[in-house]
Amino acid sequence: MSALHALLDSLIDYAGLFPPAKLPMADAVRNHAAYLSGSQAAKLGRFILPAARLAEFEAAYAILPANEKSGWRISLLAGTDATADATAITAFNQRHAGAPVDAVEAKATTAAEVATLSAAFSPSLELWIEIPSDTDPAPLLSAIKSAHRGAKIRTGGVTPDAFPPAANVAAFLAACHTAGVVCKATAGLHHPLRAEYRLTYEPGSASTAMFGFLNVFLAAALIHAGGSTADATALLVDGHAANFSCTSDTLGWRSHRFDAAQLTAARRALCRSFGSCSFTKPIEGLQELHWL
Repeated sequence: MSALHALLDSLIDYAGLFPPAKLPMADAVRNHAAYLSGSQAAKLGRFILPAARLAEFEAAYAILPANEKSGWRISLLAGTDATADATAITAFNQRHAGAPVDAVEAKATTAAEVATLSAAFSPSLELWIEIPSDTDPAPLLSAIKSAHRGAKIRTGGVTPDAFPPAANVAAFLAACHTAGVVCKATAGLHHPLRAEYRLTYEPGSASTAMFGFLNVFLAAALIHAGGSTADATALLVDGHAANFSCTSDTLGWRSHRFDAAQLTAARRALCRSFGSCSFTKPIEGLQELHWL
């Protein structure tokens, strides 16, 4: 496996239901089915689905052709009643062997909330707990580690204030590495490299500086390999394509090089995937860089 494919394998969780795409359920379901059978399928992760829309998903999924109903994996965004969501997941999975919910995403701001969420959902489900990035994450990461769960960081949104400072993202990744907690990211990572991008797809939308997914995942690889938080912060804000390299053997940033084994290890142990409302835009961005 090449270094690039080690990075991209199942990297993108498709969140087409969410802004800025905010597609109707039927469109998002058809898209995911097409991506599963398309030439870029290896890069596709889970379908992101709010718990409140499970019945709506089932109706859209039911009308897919039989050959498009296998190979799905769903990550459920938990609502306010984790116990009810856990019950709904069990019933849903009994009905849909080809599209099981095998992961849950939820939010917590205290160690007690982490413990409650972990107790509500089966250990057989991956549980990704979104925690704030504007405070020291160590106490919550300790609770997540004790619960044998994963963390989640929000890296953007549809307003400028939804994007955390680069130093906070680097500190979060470093804290996860120290705690031995794997994480995932979500929002604002539609493009490979840091730059100014439009916040929404609406005409006249404002723009702001957004992280690229290459910035985030190479920063994780750098930290996993023993690099400094300062270097990771510099990587996160670097939008100069000339500072990044892609060969069959390595991906690089400045003097740092990461081979397939290092990238696979960093993703397994530190930063697993990211949610994006578009599956195609990240791939198109790599094609524009001539990496694909």
